[in-house]
Amino acid sequence: MDGKYVITIGREFGSGGRQIGHRLAELLNIAYYDKELIEEASRRSGVSRDFIERADEKAPSLLDYALLSGFGSENILSSGNFYVLQTNVILSVAGERSCVIVGRSADYILRNHPNCINLFIHAPKDFRRSQITQRLKITKEEAEEMMEKNDKTRAKFYNFYTDKTWGASASYHLSVDSSKLGLEETARYIKGFIDKALNL
Repeated sequence: MDGKYVITIGREFGSGGRQIGHRLAELLNIAYYDKELIEEASRRSGVSRDFIERADEKAPSLLDYALLSGFGSENILSSGNFYVLQTNVILSVAGERSCVIVGRSADYILRNHPNCINLFIHAPKDFRRSQITQRLKITKEEAEEMMEKNDKTRAKFYNFYTDKTWGASASYHLSVDSSKLGLEETARYIKGFIDKALNL
């Protein structure tokens, strides 16, 4: 295959999607973007990283609309404004280099990209809970709460800004249960799929 390509990764919280994405980028020797998109958006816009992070992967709230209608948008970083900024950053980095992009409805934003493979990483709750408690050193109850909250926020964001359904297999080229092979072997399995799909 000639030209740049992009791998996008949607993920359930605790499924290891971020770690798999990072490892996949290493295996493919391409750039990796997750929180790095926030830094890039801040650099390109001049808006504080803290402000951008508050709006990251969140659908607009009623407060956003109230503020925008009452005070004008030029001084307010609403979730909607951030989505436009983030979209421009994703389109830009995808046009500049081959990369892995985690979350942020990148699969939808790059739907017209000629060489884009869209993945979704999921896993059973027990596996995810174990991953979260080990990584964050929190209780099972706290992990359960984080899973529910984060997945709900991600789904709301994705479903609001796209015409697809977050987590539905039809929205992606490949959906993988990371608990079956573990994070490292899942990354290697996905690399094999990408190699064949893109003729690398």
